[in-house]
Amino acid sequence: MSENRTFTPETGAEEQNVNELRQVRVDKLKALQSDGCDPFEKTKYEVNASSVAIKRDFEAMEGKTVSVAGRIMSRRIMGKASFVGLRDGKGDIQLYVRRDDVGEADYAGFKKWDIGDIIGVRGYVFKTQTGEISIHCNHIELLAKSLLPLPEKFHGLKDTDTRYRQRYVDLIVNPDVRDTFLKRSQILREIRAYLDGKGFLEVDTPILVPIEIGASARPFKTHHNTLDMDMYLRIETELYLKRLIVGGLDRVYEVGRIFRNEGMDTKHNPEFTSIELYQAYTDYYGMMDLVEELYKMLAEKVCGSLKINYQGIEIDMGHWERLTMAEAVKKYSGCDYYDWKTDEDARAAAKEKHVDVPADATKGTVLAEFFDAFVEENLIQPTFIYDYPVENSPLAKRKPSDPAFTERFEYFINATEYGNAFSELNDPIDQCGRFERQVAAKKKEEPGCKAEVDYDYVTALEYGMPPTGGLGFGIDRLVMLLTDSASIRDVLLFPTMKPVD
Repeated sequence: MSENRTFTPETGAEEQNVNELRQVRVDKLKALQSDGCDPFEKTKYEVNASSVAIKRDFEAMEGKTVSVAGRIMSRRIMGKASFVGLRDGKGDIQLYVRRDDVGEADYAGFKKWDIGDIIGVRGYVFKTQTGEISIHCNHIELLAKSLLPLPEKFHGLKDTDTRYRQRYVDLIVNPDVRDTFLKRSQILREIRAYLDGKGFLEVDTPILVPIEIGASARPFKTHHNTLDMDMYLRIETELYLKRLIVGGLDRVYEVGRIFRNEGMDTKHNPEFTSIELYQAYTDYYGMMDLVEELYKMLAEKVCGSLKINYQGIEIDMGHWERLTMAEAVKKYSGCDYYDWKTDEDARAAAKEKHVDVPADATKGTVLAEFFDAFVEENLIQPTFIYDYPVENSPLAKRKPSDPAFTERFEYFINATEYGNAFSELNDPIDQCGRFERQVAAKKKEEPGCKAEVDYDYVTALEYGMPPTGGLGFGIDRLVMLLTDSASIRDVLLFPTMKPVD
């Protein structure tokens, strides 16, 4: 069963039995091994050039001998000479392989190789008559045998479920996927460089934590055998980082993996990457300025412009609107928070606007529900929403001028929340009371849960924490935005998946 193709990998492979194709390749491998040419015995291959460098620096490299390695993606066999499409870790380049240059025995063996096989070649750089930069090979070597056929070239691997489950195949056949993850790495480098340049210290805090805190996010639970105690995967890095502020590390951040035992959709995965940072002696306005400066820098360095396209919508990262939650609700619903003199007035307004709220909802609770119902979907361009009700901001400092609100903001792009920031609460008595009310509410909502107050954190605050601004944002959503990716699974190398069987 021949698998030779004219510039196409396994055309029609989807219609053939994959097991049969695999067996053909296994038989070829056994034949090689019987001849003492086992490709899996290779331990190294000297590589001194890449496809991208050869094309970029062609004038300097023309005629020079190079050594490259990669995967066969296409080939055209023409008797005594062949053209091969090679994909290395940087990109693609064409090879010209001629029997008289590599030797009759090696050329005969080469013709039995398959699409997907990994090879090493040496030769000189030249340009074909059609103008394509190529390598004229004088040595070819099989470095690893591919036993399974790749998806057909012109259709690629399109089934999203298979792409996410078999990311290794996705990366082989879809170069744009590789570009997404190269940009992800670039984004992380740029963020770290920016924060390091601002004097922040990168730190690591525990992933396994001893208590389930009262926050609304549901944790993953595990058990430590030696200590014979239940432990939890962290749902945030906040409380440990603020302990470091207490300890005198005035600017800290962590790029951390976070775990939440919750649902999955295009914007949520049970494990994700966030950055949290804390800066002593500043407030939430300082965090707003930092976010705006950081996002502008990232847009220019990663996308080359302050105006980026996301799913067909132009986003202007150079302009950020700032609205209080009350201003935003008035703008998009017509209801003015300050017209509600009592909680009953607020609940009546909710009833009139057909917004469901709890029977005992306060003015602040109603305001937050109005925001969800009327505002968020309209926040397409970058927007800071600040001054949140104290009811849903247990870790933020109250506004001195209006204690019903806290110095907190979230920022939104394309109707999606991207980050959350506070002027951090540093009053230990107030913090302890809020924690206790939060835990009581969670236990009422989820009978049997083991949420506890983190009294050690309260103790840390009792030693004194300076005025501090804090910020947390998800890396995955940011990468989605800057790579024009529709789903969080497109920017996670190995997203959480339900087992096939």
